[in-house]
Amino acid sequence: MAGTEKSLKARAVDLLSRREYSRLELKRRLAPFADSEEEVDALLDELAAKHWQSDSRFAEAFANSRGQRYGSRRLAQEMRERGIDRDTIHAALAQQDDLATARAIWQRKFGRPPADQQERLKQMRFLASRGFGMDIIQRVLRGQRDDE
Repeated sequence: MAGTEKSLKARAVDLLSRREYSRLELKRRLAPFADSEEEVDALLDELAAKHWQSDSRFAEAFANSRGQRYGSRRLAQEMRERGIDRDTIHAALAQQDDLATARAIWQRKFGRPPADQQERLKQMRFLASRGFGMDIIQRVLRGQRDDE
């Protein structure tokens, strides 16, 4: 390795100093610069042991930053794609209030009940694309409150 190139650890710390990364994301980012997969895995183990990289911290930050725009289903899918395990996802999304989030998104986008079936389907598709389940979508479109 040339003397002017960053070490693998320096690259990892540089990435982690900007934002949280999941283990899988970090592995993908570092792999092109490593001599072997074992070298990357050893470094990732070291970073996790020092608590510099944490999948649970990543999941919490991810849920907090994107939770105001998307439902639990979409957030969970995106976290799975980033290599986060099911239990960590569940813990990170435990505080997510899909009904309140869906209402706020719907209010900003549409603000009024659908006038006809075509408009209703459009609103349903929009909320579904944001990661909300059909039960939440129907409650939002019916204007139901939490206690109903």
